[in-house]
Amino acid sequence: MVSEQEIKQLVIERLKTLPEDTGMSIGSQGNFDRNEMIAHVENGDDIGQKIVEVEMSFLRGLKEGALYEA
Repeated sequence: MVSEQEIKQLVIERLKTLPEDTGMSIGSQGNFDRNEMIAHVENGDDIGQKIVEVEMSFLRGLKEGALYEA
């Protein structure tokens, strides 16, 4: 089974591959650039946990082929 720390590290490594000017808006929490997203994931705060959820959902979609058009 994959540990929470391994999942966080996976998400951080994925975020590092994004261009620096990439951003994400998280509802009323605000807008975050790539480096801010990485910091929140590293800190494990509420915003970081939401980023992990979003990224893992994306990766699961890739794995299941849900994001490919036929």
